[in-house]
Amino acid sequence: MGSSSDRLFKRQRTIHEILGGGLAADVILWRQKNVTVGILLVTLAAWVVFERSGYTLLSLVSSVLLLLIAILFLWAKAAAILNRPAPPLPELHLSEEMVNEVAALIRTRVNDFLSVSQDMALGKNSRLFFRVALYLWLISFVGGLTDFLTLGYTSLVIVLTLPALYERYEDHIDKYAILGYRKLRQLYVKIDKEFVSKVRKWILEKQKLS
Repeated sequence: MGSSSDRLFKRQRTIHEILGGGLAADVILWRQKNVTVGILLVTLAAWVVFERSGYTLLSLVSSVLLLLIAILFLWAKAAAILNRPAPPLPELHLSEEMVNEVAALIRTRVNDFLSVSQDMALGKNSRLFFRVALYLWLISFVGGLTDFLTLGYTSLVIVLTLPALYERYEDHIDKYAILGYRKLRQLYVKIDKEFVSKVRKWILEKQKLS
C-alpha cells in the first residue's frame, strides 16, 4: 500500500474503514461471501418475480400475508379439534417506551427536514438548494430511463461489486486515476492559457475602450 499522496483524494483510511468497518463493510467487500452471495441471489429472485410475474410490491405482500394468515387460521382450528397445541406464535406487543422513542426520532427527523426545506424556500441556503435540485433532477432523469425496482436492484449490485473490485485493484486504479487527473489539470492549464486568458484579456480591453 502506497502513501496517502499516491491514493485517490489523498485519503488516509482504508476502504473498509471508510465503509464503517463493521458487518456492513464486510458484506460489501465480500469478506462475508456467503452473506453477500445470499443477498444478491435473493434480490435477483425478487427482481425476477416482480418483473416476470406482473406482481407489484403491494400485491405480493398482500398475497403472502393472506396465505400466512390462512395457514395459521386453519392450523389453529385443526389444533382445537384434534386437541393439539396451537401455532407457536411469539407475543406481539409494542411497549409504550418503544413507541415514544420511535415517535421522538420521527419528530426530530421531520423537523430537521422542514427546517432545511424552509431555508431553501426562503433562499437562505443557495448552495444546498442547487445541490438538492441537482439530485432531484438526476433522480428524475434516471427514473425516466428505468423503473424503481430495476434501479434498486442495479444499485445494490453496484454497491456489492464496485467497492470490492476497487479494494482488490486499489493500487492500479489509484495510479491511473491520479495520472488521468494530472493530465486533465495540464489540459485545463493549457486551455486557460491559450484561450480563456485571451478571451478575458479581449473583454477587459473592450471594457476599457467603452
